[in-house]
Amino acid sequence: MIMSMDFTKIDIKQIIPQQPPFVMIDRLVHFDQVFTKTEFEIRPDNMFVEDGKLLESGLIENIAQTCAARLGYINTVILKDEVRLGFIGAMKSLYINKLPNVHSTLETTIEVINEVFNITLVKATTICEGEVLVTCEMKISV
Repeated sequence: MIMSMDFTKIDIKQIIPQQPPFVMIDRLVHFDQVFTKTEFEIRPDNMFVEDGKLLESGLIENIAQTCAARLGYINTVILKDEVRLGFIGAMKSLYINKLPNVHSTLETTIEVINEVFNITLVKATTICEGEVLVTCEMKISV
């Protein structure tokens, strides 16, 4: 059962294993059984920023942490359990159309395609200012 939740009350650092300076999402915006959405404002001091742009590795980590937020929400809020570590098992069909600028806000959505045992396959899309920046499929192993 999914509870109605005011996601603005969730401290993102309480539901993901990553901690500053390695946090690549600011807030959980939406969660249901299939879709999870996060937002992230790119700050100039981010470790993945170079020449005023968020690098490819930062975009990929943002997607992975959106997956972590999904799992963390399930474990900490729904199941009242602890945060669990997940690992990128595989990526495919990765398309990065553009690198976003500092001070931009990323909106990253993952869609669960399949879950088998401790492996989740998601389709991810990252949008910035109405433009699709990244799409991929990612397998996360817990």
